[in-house]
Parts: sequence; C-alpha cells; structure tokens
Amino acid sequence: QVQLVESGGGLVQAGGSLRLSCAGSGNTFSIIAMGWYRQAPGKQRELVAVISSGGVTIYADSVKGRFTISRDNAENTVYLQMNSMKPEDTAVYYCKQETVRNDYWGQGTQVIVSS
Repeated sequence: QVQLVESGGGLVQAGGSLRLSCAGSGNTFSIIAMGWYRQAPGKQRELVAVISSGGVTIYADSVKGRFTISRDNAENTVYLQMNSMKPEDTAVYYCKQETVRNDYWGQGTQVIVSS
C-alpha cells in the first residue's frame, strides 16, 4: 500500500522559512511526478509546485521566486523549501505522487504564517 508521509509544517512569522518533506513508500509503479498542493480554509485545493521524474518544475505564480521544490529519487522523497513566507501561505499542505497507475495523496501538514 502506498504511503506518503509529510513533515515540516508549523507556525512561522511572515518573512520566515519552512521546509516540508514528503517520504513515499509502497509504490511499485513508475512515478511520473511529485508535487505539493495546499488548501486554505474555505478555498479549493490548489497547486503549489510539481516536479517531474526528469526534474522539470512548475510553480504557482503566487510562490515563484520564494518556494523551491526538489526531490531525491533514491529516497522517493520530495521537498518544498518555503522562503519569504506570507500570511496568505497559511494552509494545509498536501503531497501528491502521480504514477502511471494512480495518484496518491498524503494526509497533509498544517502551515501557519503569522503577520
């Protein structure tokens, strides 16, 4: 069974930094991409950043220049370095793994940015 375990969330002041990690296990299918999404209260879940198996990255306009996604293929882990954080970055952050067979989600990790 595929498991994605996120860590690194928490409370940070505006302008500060956090680093999220997502460790995957149990997948036997080829991974196409891994990414981070977030959902703020009362809003829909939105893409934050995604990285393909070949290293191609895509970012939401709202985080470009502030967030960096990276992955360790050997460890099946994806990271999200978040710098210059803003109160509007407050949300539950979810890790997603896209495979040739199915998509999988982590349980989410709360990020709160205080002003």
